[in-house]
Amino acid sequence: MGFAVTSLGGTLLHFLYEWLGEATWIAPFSGVNESTFEHMKLLFWPMVLYAIFESFFFRGLAGFWCVKLKGILLGLVLIPVIFYTYNGVIGRSPDWINIAIFFISAAIVYIYETRQLQKGTSSCKNPKLAIGVLLVIAVLFVVFTFKTPEIGIFKDPLTGAYGISG
Repeated sequence: MGFAVTSLGGTLLHFLYEWLGEATWIAPFSGVNESTFEHMKLLFWPMVLYAIFESFFFRGLAGFWCVKLKGILLGLVLIPVIFYTYNGVIGRSPDWINIAIFFISAAIVYIYETRQLQKGTSSCKNPKLAIGVLLVIAVLFVVFTFKTPEIGIFKDPLTGAYGISG
């Protein structure tokens, strides 16, 4: 279910900024360009929202938020690693490959999380710290949308723009 929610949510978020006439309020959550960073946002927000939903059902499960943090971090690492590795080998990346990278990353994350939660062996010392780290990541996604560092992961390969300002 998480994979379906993340896939659908990420797909909608990819287009939402444009559909809403480039509304500033949606920019931190939606893709504002085709950079790798913006594709990472498309995975992050649906996963966090789904984790919040799940937390009501797994309230007593030890290690839940630590597993979720590790899963989300795994997804945020997989997207650029797969993208830049593929581009490094092939030299270009058709749109369908970029789309597949998103879905593959989401699938790997949910397989990982499911296995970790089923094992029940997460050594989560402080779930509040895991939630805090997720909040810091969320703030960084918002900040970097508007104050975008001019480094490769933030650069739109189609336009050469960085972040919302272009």
